[in-house]
Amino acid sequence: MEHSNRRKFIKTISILGLVPFIPIDLLGATNLGSCNVCKEAWNGLSKMNETRYQFRYIEPSSLPNVFLYGDSISIGYTEYVRASLKGKANVMRLHVNGGSSHDLFLKMEAFRKAMFQPDLKGGWNFEWDVIHFNVGLHDLKYVANKVDLDKVNGKLVSTLAVYENKLRENIKYLKTTYPNAKLIFATTTVVPDGEPGRFKDGELKYNEVALKVLKEYPEIRVNNLHDLSIPIIKKYQDKLGSVHYLPEGYRLLGIEVAKQIAKVLDVPTVECPSAAVIEKEFKEYEK
Repeated sequence: MEHSNRRKFIKTISILGLVPFIPIDLLGATNLGSCNVCKEAWNGLSKMNETRYQFRYIEPSSLPNVFLYGDSISIGYTEYVRASLKGKANVMRLHVNGGSSHDLFLKMEAFRKAMFQPDLKGGWNFEWDVIHFNVGLHDLKYVANKVDLDKVNGKLVSTLAVYENKLRENIKYLKTTYPNAKLIFATTTVVPDGEPGRFKDGELKYNEVALKVLKEYPEIRVNNLHDLSIPIIKKYQDKLGSVHYLPEGYRLLGIEVAKQIAKVLDVPTVECPSAAVIEKEFKEYEK
């Protein structure tokens, strides 16, 4: 059910005097019906989609639709965003790791053409209400042999100038393709000492460039995940030299992402379960 149809529905039942007897949460989560075509298309996008919990198919409802675009950090916090917005929004994410600023257009287009009408007959026909996105962590890395992290012998993926140009292209694409979506950009999280393919604090200059670009787009909300990640990585880094986090670290990042999305949607968040609870869901799905 589209948002406009939903409003007409609510108006109609209000006239009939039925609203007091229908829970608001129930109205907000009207099931749109199963879309087997969409589920098959989703599972065909990536081999991870049927095997990893964060990449499972999410059935849309009449709740606001939220899209997460990002790298492995975003994969890590996806489930905690969903838990914090349970009953408030449909939270879907890119079917793969988002990679660098060079990748956003190609990966977003692959996703759109695979899932949405008219490219997919019988596919999704809704619009995104919010898109939360980030590129940067893969731009500042050094790579050898196309895949190996190597800041000594590798080549930098994106210079600051290239990153700036690509970020502008990414924003133009998102605003043109999804003109009604509210955009939230997340700053790049901490690069610690000892990371094999990135220099410590390398993210600072890239975030500086990103914030300069975003000043040109005051309508885009900035989620300062970088500053939030500073104390989190000190306590919940998954191993020395890694840009990744233990589950509780991802939980804290996910709660903040959910709060930023909730502010844009003007809805409250709900209490996020413990990392242990979410990890149990992972294991039950993936076993």
